[in-house]
Amino acid sequence: MTSFQIDSLKFDSNGLIPAVVQNAQTKEVLTVAYMNRESLEKTIETKETWFFSRSRKELWNKGATSGNTQQVIAIRTDCDDDALVVEVLPKGPACHTGEDTCFHKHIVTPSQPVGSFGILSNLVQVIQDREKAMPEGAYTTYLFEKGVDKIGKKIGEEATEVVIAAKNRDANELQWEAADLLYHLLVLLQEQKVNLYDVLEVLQKRHEGKS
Repeated sequence: MTSFQIDSLKFDSNGLIPAVVQNAQTKEVLTVAYMNRESLEKTIETKETWFFSRSRKELWNKGATSGNTQQVIAIRTDCDDDALVVEVLPKGPACHTGEDTCFHKHIVTPSQPVGSFGILSNLVQVIQDREKAMPEGAYTTYLFEKGVDKIGKKIGEEATEVVIAAKNRDANELQWEAADLLYHLLVLLQEQKVNLYDVLEVLQKRHEGKS
């Protein structure tokens, strides 16, 4: 964001502008805060979120005390230039309660939209929970018990099934086999303690470098 763009922003009568903080990877809204010109400039300069506290009348750097900082990936303004969306990579919970997002109280229980990236986040969490609890009879528990050789074998089998479905031009079968392949890949990443978001970051860097 250039200084010209900052000058074009419409701060309110108190010199503030609302900032919606969003997880750059999952697209989940983490919190809504306010920025003045100085906190916005510090956010751009440091690549970490800085806000203006309306109650304390001072700037504050998210995570300065807790360590739960937010690495800024992008900042966008709306069509009226009177609100911001700040896309971040959170280093910990966004909420003071310890929740990942301040918006954790549901008035209407959401259903997971088909095709949303959120289902991958949910699946990663389920796999992590399975590894911790190792519930008897669960297929994921079985995979963790058998280890990398079994998980790797399943990935090979599912990858072959994906290719066969593609060769047969069977779109429905391809969807099912691709889903199986993704699931087993996520299990392998968890077994190896490789974060899915780190994999996505590699893709992002490749995209930016056009490699």
